[in-house]
Amino acid sequence: MSDTAYSTIERSDTDVAGPGDYFALLKPRVVSLVVFSGLAGLLVAPGAIHPLIAIVAVLCIAVGAGASGAINMWYDRDIDAVMDRTRRRPIPTGRIVPGDALGFGIVLAIGSVTVMGLAVNITAAALLAVAVLFYVFVYTMWLKRRTPQNIVIGGAAGAFPPMIGWAAVTGSVTVESLLLFALIFFWTPPHFWALALYRNGDYQKAGIPMLPVVAGKTETKKQMILYTVLLIPLAIAPVWFGFVGWVYGVAAGLLGLIFLAAALAVWFDRTDRSAKRMFGYSIFYLFALFAVMVADNSLGFGG
Repeated sequence: MSDTAYSTIERSDTDVAGPGDYFALLKPRVVSLVVFSGLAGLLVAPGAIHPLIAIVAVLCIAVGAGASGAINMWYDRDIDAVMDRTRRRPIPTGRIVPGDALGFGIVLAIGSVTVMGLAVNITAAALLAVAVLFYVFVYTMWLKRRTPQNIVIGGAAGAFPPMIGWAAVTGSVTVESLLLFALIFFWTPPHFWALALYRNGDYQKAGIPMLPVVAGKTETKKQMILYTVLLIPLAIAPVWFGFVGWVYGVAAGLLGLIFLAAALAVWFDRTDRSAKRMFGYSIFYLFALFAVMVADNSLGFGG
């Protein structure tokens, strides 16, 4: 990886890093979903947690996720400079020096894990550390540039937050928390492959072996349908474990059928329009799923 790639973007002497640039390093849009799923895991977990400790736990999840994003931007600065979607990020534009981004990310990562361990519990801190390390070393540095399974395996990093939230309350990893992990794990491939379909040219330019680049659009669409079909019963499964009720179950089923309809629309659509719609819906789907889960659990409809 070379620093010369990002330097090809025109820079100005006025391009000085500000708070907004460092905030952008944290990938706030990604972090918002991470935080929400982590909060949901915390709220549906059995047991009680002091509100202040809960706030600290959620903040640690947010900072840890943001730290991962900052380190990811440091490592991917060469390909970020090539892709239209990412070329205006702070490092490719020269507003933040790569070493500063790396140091920023490392400090936040260590700080978030340390505070989680001291203020919440060791289990939650260990899971947060694994999530950060997995995203940085397994996904970013190993899988992303080497295999079309990058999103499938690497998606595990984004599936940890509800487990971390659950562990913040219970101090343990249970079958229920593993189910929440699996839900996001199976949601991730169709979500990101929808993006990869309509950003296929970007990934080709950057040399990233996303599934549409390596296997073609038809195979990608087929895999999206497969993962969506598997996701539907998995999303309903929390009902059988008793920590949510059938209000959630019905909602999860309906949301899942809409998700499948979106995947089928992508299959029949020769343009990128359906892929864009599916990507947007996939974000809504996960937010809605966890929101209904929390509401159902709070109202006591679980067993």
